[in-house]
This record gives sequence, C-alpha cells and structure tokens, in this order.
Amino acid sequence: MVKLSPFSLAQKIRQLHQTGEQGVRTLVVRVAALKKHRENRMTVESQQDVDGILETGRIVARIRDQMLQAIEPGMTTAELDELGAALLDKYEARSAPRVTYGFPGATCISVNEEAAHGIPGARVIQTGDIVNVDVSAEKGGYFADTGGTMVVPPGSPMKTRLCHATQQALEHAMVAATAGAPINRIGKAIQRTAKAHGFKVIRNLAGHGIGRSLHEEPEDIVGFFDRHDSRRLGLGQVIAIEPLLSTRSTFVTEGEDGWTLIGHPLNRSAQYEHTIIVTRGAPIVATRSEARA
Repeated sequence: MVKLSPFSLAQKIRQLHQTGEQGVRTLVVRVAALKKHRENRMTVESQQDVDGILETGRIVARIRDQMLQAIEPGMTTAELDELGAALLDKYEARSAPRVTYGFPGATCISVNEEAAHGIPGARVIQTGDIVNVDVSAEKGGYFADTGGTMVVPPGSPMKTRLCHATQQALEHAMVAATAGAPINRIGKAIQRTAKAHGFKVIRNLAGHGIGRSLHEEPEDIVGFFDRHDSRRLGLGQVIAIEPLLSTRSTFVTEGEDGWTLIGHPLNRSAQYEHTIIVTRGAPIVATRSEARA
C-alpha cells in the first residue's frame, strides 16, 4: 500500500521533472512513507517467523482470490470491501492499512484510471472495467501484502495483455530476488517485461519490506532499473514485490479524497503483488493462490 509523503505528490512530480533521472528514486511515492518504519527490516530468524509470515500470507491470498472471484457488474466497491472485511474477521486477522494508517476501507479497490489506494465506496463496477484488489493484513504480529487485477467481462485484448504482462513482470522479478542480489535487479526485470509487451511502468509507486509492520526497509523497490541503487537483498529478508504496469501514465497523482492515486483519465493499469521470503534460490512465496501452492 503506497502512502504519500508529508508534502504533496504534485510537488514531488514538479521536482522530479526539474531534477531528472537521478532524482527519481528519492522522489518516488514511497510505500514505506512513515518515518517510524524506516529503520525496521525483518529477516526471519526462526521457524516461528517463517510460519507467521506464511500464515498471514495464506489469509490475504485467500481473501484476494475470493474478492476477485466475487466481482460482477452492478456491485459497488463498498460491497466488495464488505466481503473482504468479513473474511478478515473470519480468519481473525486485522486490516493492515486500517490499523497502520487509518485507511477508510478494509482493503484497497481501484478501478480503471485509479492505480492504487482506491477507497471502497459507491462506485459501481461496470462491464469492461479493470479492477485491482489490494489486501494486506496482520495476524499474530506478522504482516503480509498481496494484490491482483481482473477485467470484468467482456474485456478487451489490450486489457487482457496488460494483466498478463504484469503477472509475468511479477514472476520475473521474483526470480531476480535472491540473497546477495542487487535490489535494482527487481526493477530491471519489471521494466524489461513491460517494454517487451508494449506497456509502461508507473515510476512513483514501489514495493517494500514487510514483516513485523506493513512497510519496512528496504523502501523504494521501484519497477525500473535504477543504476544508482547499490543495495543488496539479504538472506531471509521479507519483501513485497508489486509491479504496476500501465497503458499511458508513468506517474500518478493523489485524488481529492487524499488516498486514491490516479493516472491519466484514459490510463489503465494492473498490479499484482506477492510477499516473499528471500533465499539463495527461488523465494518462498507467502501469498500464492492455494491452487498453485
């Protein structure tokens, strides 16, 4: 879940255009926006830690999948969020954005031009809409974060390709996320996949560390190759990778509600997200659909 910095995103974007490429990473809309989280970084130290991340990961994955399956024309985003809230209660988990930031919904639901942090409300889902559901939760002191996107039938070839490309970008990024590897390999994999499919990357949204809180170090796991980023991943580190590919916009701005992040009115974007534990080989993916586990 992306949180705006204390000064407005519009100011950030103006500064970004003034500072150029080198200023991108310091001016992105950071997923780890609250300063109190910036020194935190979870590395699993015991089987209890692994089990805790995996349990919360299974919960948010189930809720994500059930919410996506429940989407149909005519329902409101508030009704969809009510399902998410009920499932969180069923699994005795807490909505992470609500307890961490006071977000107005249990989950984030973004439609069409909305790229992220859509507040559930009276918006009616229509045929052809592209809908993103982002679910993050805490249980037993462990946090996990996930998201998925679907096109409400009938879709279009472009929207189908967008969703497929974003899923591929996530898979390629996870392959790049090995212990000792540069963090910027993740963004490189996402950017390469987006370009291969003819899409753009939203550059001021990023992945993040997670585990004992919703947003931890490392901040700014951006979806493009940042040659100035020399950080490396650690063994057992817990991170959330979330590529956001789009048809038109490379930056998003904050809506009037103070939460929703919006692209060009004609822009369409997709987001898929997994929480992973970094290993020396393939990561442990905490938020896979149970059918794929």
